[in-house]
Amino acid sequence: MPAKIPEAAARLFSRVWICRRCKKKIRADSLKIQAGLIPCPKCGQRAFRGKSKERRLAK
Repeated sequence: MPAKIPEAAARLFSRVWICRRCKKKIRADSLKIQAGLIPCPKCGQRAFRGKSKERRLAK
């Protein structure tokens, strides 16, 4: 589990999208992303994926 506090999980993962071409991270509404209305500010691509919840290994 990456974040045990719900507020922290919402801040880190909700509405966060990653550009598939240049890996730029943006925060936008999911309906606008799915409609293709928002381009990447770095490369102009309109293909995004959601931020995946990282798994961290304990050392």
